[in-house]
Amino acid sequence: MTSASNKHTLTLAHSPDADDMVMWWPITGARDPSGMPVDDLPTEPLITSDRFTFSPIPADVQTLNELALKAATSSDHIGYDITAISAAVYPHIANTYQITRGGSSFGEGYGPKVVVLAESNISSIDALITKKNLRIVVPGLNTTAFMLLSMIVPEFTPVPMPFDRVIDTVKEGNADAGLLIHEAQLTFASLGLRSLLDLGIWWHEHEQLPLPLGLNVLRRDLDERFGSESCAEVASLLSQSISHAIEQRDMSKRYLLAHSESRPEWRDDALLEKYLSMYVSPLTADMGDIGIAALERLYSMGRSAGVVPSDVTIDPI
Repeated sequence: MTSASNKHTLTLAHSPDADDMVMWWPITGARDPSGMPVDDLPTEPLITSDRFTFSPIPADVQTLNELALKAATSSDHIGYDITAISAAVYPHIANTYQITRGGSSFGEGYGPKVVVLAESNISSIDALITKKNLRIVVPGLNTTAFMLLSMIVPEFTPVPMPFDRVIDTVKEGNADAGLLIHEAQLTFASLGLRSLLDLGIWWHEHEQLPLPLGLNVLRRDLDERFGSESCAEVASLLSQSISHAIEQRDMSKRYLLAHSESRPEWRDDALLEKYLSMYVSPLTADMGDIGIAALERLYSMGRSAGVVPSDVTIDPI
C-alpha cells in the first residue's frame, strides 16, 4: 500500500450549496469548517486510492467559473484539478477539462427562479420583459441560469452579485428582479418575494428534457501528469463518493448540519430533504444519455444565440 505521503493530492473545488457539499465527504473525510471531527462521522476518507488523495475547496460557483475559464486560456498549470462549474461555461473550457458522468445537477421540471418583491407591480414575466430600464440581479454572468435568462428576456441590465446577496439586493430596491439559484429557490416566498418564472419549468415545457445547471469536470492532463488511466481512476473514485453519499443520506445530512453556521436553512430538515431530493438524483450519480442529450440541446440553443462556440466536445468520463 502506498503511504499517504507518497500520494498525489488533487484539488477538488465545489460550490458551497448542499448538493455539492454532500457528494464529497466520503472521499475527503467528514470534518467541520474548523477541521474538527463531525459527531460519529468518519474523519478519514471512506473512498480511497493507492495514488490519490483529495483536498476539498468550497467556493462560489461564479468564482469557480472564472478560474476555470482562466485555466483554459493559460499556458501555465493553474486552476483546480477537479472543479464544479456552470454548464454554460463548459464549451469554453472543453479543451482543458472533461465532464465527469457523476456530479452534475439537473433541474427536472424545476430550476432557478426569477423573483420580484411580493408587492411589486410587475405581475408576470411578460410585464418584466416589456419593462424599460430593467435591472435584474444575477448570481454571476457565467452561470447557466443567466445564459438561459438572457435567451428569454432579450433586454436587461444584469447586476452581478454573489448568489447569497441576490435576495437582499432585490429587497433593498437595487434591482427590479432577481435570479435565484441554490436553496434560495425554496425559501424566497417566506422572505417576501414572488416568483415570475421557473427556468426549469420553462425549459421542460419547451424541450422535454432536464435542465443542465452544474457540471463536475476534471483536467484532461491528469494522465500526462500522473500516468495512464489517471482520469478514469479519478472519475471512478468520484462516482463512488457520490454513490456512498446518496446511500448514506442521514450521514450526509449530519455533515451538512456541521457546516450550517453560515447556512442556517440547512437546519430545516424538511427544506434540506426537499432540496437534496431535487438536486441529488439518479442523474447526479450518472447523467446518462438523457443528460448528454440535454447538454447538446442547451449548447445548440447557445450557438444559435451566439454565446457558445461552434464545436463542443461532450465526452463524459
